[in-house]
Amino acid sequence: MPDARQIAFNALCKLQKDSSYSNITLDAFLSGSELDTRDKSFVSALFYGVIERQITLDYNLSLYLSKPIKKLKPEVLTIMRMGAYQLLFMEKVPSSAAVNESVKLSIKNSLQFAKGLINAVLRKISTNGLRLPDENDKANYLSIKYSCNRWLVEKWLSEYGSEDTEAFLKNSLGASDIYIRVNTEETDSGSLIKLLREEGVDAEKTYLDDALKIKFGGTDIEKIKAFKDGLFHVQDLACQLSVKALDIKEGDRVFDLCSAPGGKAFTAAQYAGKTGEVLAFDIYENRVELIKKGAERLNLSNIKALCGDASVYNSDLGFADRVLCDVPCSGFGIIGKKPEIKYKSPDEAKEIEKLQYPILKNGAKYVKKGGLLLYSTCTLSKAENEEVCERFLNEHKNFVSVKPLPEITDDIFVTLMPHKNGTDGFFIALFERKE
Repeated sequence: MPDARQIAFNALCKLQKDSSYSNITLDAFLSGSELDTRDKSFVSALFYGVIERQITLDYNLSLYLSKPIKKLKPEVLTIMRMGAYQLLFMEKVPSSAAVNESVKLSIKNSLQFAKGLINAVLRKISTNGLRLPDENDKANYLSIKYSCNRWLVEKWLSEYGSEDTEAFLKNSLGASDIYIRVNTEETDSGSLIKLLREEGVDAEKTYLDDALKIKFGGTDIEKIKAFKDGLFHVQDLACQLSVKALDIKEGDRVFDLCSAPGGKAFTAAQYAGKTGEVLAFDIYENRVELIKKGAERLNLSNIKALCGDASVYNSDLGFADRVLCDVPCSGFGIIGKKPEIKYKSPDEAKEIEKLQYPILKNGAKYVKKGGLLLYSTCTLSKAENEEVCERFLNEHKNFVSVKPLPEITDDIFVTLMPHKNGTDGFFIALFERKE
């Protein structure tokens, strides 16, 4: 049976080969293992740690290599990154174990030719500890310290300033808080907190009504009875705030144009109540099924999940009181949850920008007079956020900006950040149709 380090190694190699999402890759390996809770936690910490600290690890490894790090066989580099991460960031792992187990891992995986190099480099890192470049080059220093592509650091420094950029990068490392939304159609916050505690899960209220922060000890959230019973769904505070900003009233008709897996639609359905209606769309049928299953688990009968292209107008749908456009984006605001995102190239980020404005423009067609249109992303990028909204206002004179979250900020265009709002990095803009 593979041990914890072998499983982490296998998962990291698979992720590098397939370029899939980290959470999906790791879940596949852990669900098929016989590891106990403690070992699964170790695998998770090592797996995500190596991904989120990759640039930092490579910088430190490079200090003791005679040739460029890219010349190393990918599997060898993975073992060295794992060893370096244990030495530099896992205090409970003895240095001797980090080095020796890395050497053993190379032998187990037919990489004996590299065991001498792995041993020598890791012993130097063990002796010298974490090394960082000079701070005179701010972008380079932040890039290596917080393991984020330099081009992205430079972009954020230019758009958000040094203080917010470093604070955001700092908050992106380590375990993220988990937030849930109480299903107000079935229970209330106090009752759910009590039920969760009976299952060994600590939960506490937040500054947002019906949003709870929970702590896990490696428990699979889908195995919790309260989850199976449909008493809550997992949703970051930022997403909950974006739905709150729409000011959905009892009986409203709501369109969620890019809905899957359906979290915002579920929250919107609770605001709209049994007399309201939420139409939740996705372009792919299999993702529409995810929405349907979630709505069924939560017993939300006022949701209709449909297949539809958010950028293509369908006159048969009629008008809505509220329209939500949570558009596809580069995802830079959620690098704390999906660290692989921060290694995207500039070209990858620009490609996604082409999708956003057509969705917002199409969403506006469904908004009735006096209705509200919300645009949101889980990224930090002026090109995907403010610039899209400014273009929309210039080309749609029958819409005006509305303050989305006046209880939090007076800003018309709202950028949420973890160090300020306890959320993912997130953008929200709200428009009212005046025609």
